[in-house]
Amino acid sequence: MRMWQTIGTSVLGRHSHENPYAALVLSGAYEEAGDQGRFHVEAGDVVLHDRFEAHLDRVSSLGAVVLNLRLPAPNLFTPGIAKIVDIDLLVRTAEVSEAEAAELLLSKVQERKPAYADWADELAAMLIQNPSLSLSLWAQGRRLAPWTVSRGFARVFGISPEAFRARTRARHAWKAILTTKEPLAKIAAHLGFADQSHMARSVKQITGVTPQAWRGSCK
Repeated sequence: MRMWQTIGTSVLGRHSHENPYAALVLSGAYEEAGDQGRFHVEAGDVVLHDRFEAHLDRVSSLGAVVLNLRLPAPNLFTPGIAKIVDIDLLVRTAEVSEAEAAELLLSKVQERKPAYADWADELAAMLIQNPSLSLSLWAQGRRLAPWTVSRGFARVFGISPEAFRARTRARHAWKAILTTKEPLAKIAAHLGFADQSHMARSVKQITGVTPQAWRGSCK
């Protein structure tokens, strides 16, 4: 990942990053749709990415210039969209030290609630909050056909709502494994996995590491 990035008009396909980072927009604008939802960002906006997040980017005709900063772990921030007031100070600091710029950014960010453009954004937000959400019942409640939900969501986020839900459930499990002492079997049951083995496969698919190994790393 380059620290200074100039992006022309394009669509950057869905991809993931192993390490946490912040993308500060210096000029231009683009749309990001990923594991944290969909954000429309412009100069002064910053998107804070957690480990193993996946997203795609649609860059406007203006293009965009972005400052990417690696963030420290353990994560000391809330993933999502935020604002930065003094861009010039961040840029000057980054020219000297990326680590100091990242620390400064985290001390200056102002969280911003994303705006929902349509039902796809609403569905993504609900799945992030509740990865056991019934897609069929949700569609019925909004009088949307299942195929409309599936195709419309995939058009925005690059994956089906079922796949988005599976990723979200796996990410919730990974977080619980790292931040709680709850037995793995109970985490699996609480999050709606078929069993602990199902959770193990899902977490390893997202992170490359098994739940047992993640739990061991916390000791």
